[in-house]
Amino acid sequence: MVMAGPTINARDRKEFAGMVLEKQAAVAQAWVGMFTEGVRLQQQLALSLFTGATPSQHAARAKSAASRIASTGLAPFHRKAVANAKRLARTKLR
Repeated sequence: MVMAGPTINARDRKEFAGMVLEKQAAVAQAWVGMFTEGVRLQQQLALSLFTGATPSQHAARAKSAASRIASTGLAPFHRKAVANAKRLARTKLR
């Protein structure tokens, strides 16, 4: 954005608009992914209550689930950042 300077051409406008849209899409994907993992955790917890799991097993599952929820939430941003880095590395600067 800094390299675009005070006057923005059509290419820069397209790039900036794409940046906004891709962030919105990544947030939506992250929320859906985290919600899905959270529901899966709740189902596993409910099932483990019926199977007689110990409190330490519940704690281990919760810790693992928290990590999965976080990584699921970050995955869309990571994918887009890697794709952008590759794409922008090929883009010729002015």
